[in-house]
Amino acid sequence: MLNSILLAWLGGPEIIIIVVVILLMFGGKKIPELMRGLGKGVKEFKSAKDGDPATDEDHRRDV
Repeated sequence: MLNSILLAWLGGPEIIIIVVVILLMFGGKKIPELMRGLGKGVKEFKSAKDGDPATDEDHRRDV
């Protein structure tokens, strides 16, 4: 239900404004690095939630 309410509030112009503000805050060169970090974080969260032992071993070696 919350997702549908959020989508109802965000239309095309609102999304464009949000993207422009993010570009102004971080700059075009920093955005791919931020997205890469976000993707790694989501991947680690999902593997920790699912209890994937292969990913847990890789994480232990990195630490």
